[in-house]
Amino acid sequence: MKSENAIVADKLTKEFGDFTAVDQVSFTIPKGEIFGLLGPNGAGKTTTIRMLCGLLRPSTGDAKVMGYQISSQPEKIKTKIGYMSQQFSLYNDLTAYENLDFYARLYGLSNKHRETRIGELIEMAGLENHRRSLTSNLSGAWRQRLALACAIVHNPPMLFLDEPTAGVDPISRREFWKLIYGLAGQGVSVLATTHYMDEAEYCNNIGMMYRSKLITLDDPDTLKESYQDILVEIDCESPGKALLLINEMSGVLEAALYGALLHVTIEKQVLTKRIQRKLESEGIVVNRIEEILPSLEDVFVNMIKSERRALVRAEFNIEGELI
Repeated sequence: MKSENAIVADKLTKEFGDFTAVDQVSFTIPKGEIFGLLGPNGAGKTTTIRMLCGLLRPSTGDAKVMGYQISSQPEKIKTKIGYMSQQFSLYNDLTAYENLDFYARLYGLSNKHRETRIGELIEMAGLENHRRSLTSNLSGAWRQRLALACAIVHNPPMLFLDEPTAGVDPISRREFWKLIYGLAGQGVSVLATTHYMDEAEYCNNIGMMYRSKLITLDDPDTLKESYQDILVEIDCESPGKALLLINEMSGVLEAALYGALLHVTIEKQVLTKRIQRKLESEGIVVNRIEEILPSLEDVFVNMIKSERRALVRAEFNIEGELI
């Protein structure tokens, strides 16, 4: 019976000397699903992907990718995956068509199949008007689409995307994810790393990494529902001054700027009216204050804060002395 999972990672760990880049990370990705690996820079996302692609051998633990062990069958894995790195692997002195042709030849596509496949990819990526353009002359968004087309030229069943939308404008990021959705609809399994929290909404499941560990794993809706405190959004004048005042109040767990608004996490016993009275007593006009559902960014920031507090507590014993 064939496995229904594209990836099964079991306590995957990678150490570089005394530094642990990935610490006992475990997760499963069913075939045809999009899995998002989120976290700040340095959390261990890229190292995890490089192990799963067969480019790095794990220190301990193991994983299966499309049924092959990364520790003993890395070369077989490489034939089944597409990999789009942070720095697009494109040749600037070649045209868009020539880049696709190069990768198609690299993956051993026959002459007849190669021309057909390149035509399909140019249409999929909307590159019809850029097929003869030098890659060096393409904008970041078009280079991104070309890099994706090159990564899937051999029709891989598994696709790895490492920060694929870094430095690309929001509209282009949205269009790129439409392409990824289309691939998943065709049965391609996807693992994407990102630090853009809004992109996580496109994923079936999310793993959040922090300091080399996987700190939570669930679908986006369940993660947002797990937010146990109350989150309020405040639209007011002088948000910077308001932020300082709110952070001084008891019962306020977290307050941060969210664009021109404030997002404030409060304990259940703290009433929003208290916050409003506090701001208005300092001459700050409050246009709106209301309880809202958390975004994934709110959830992630809250979890990071909790992890940091736990790390601080772990460094001290009950008497407050260093262990």
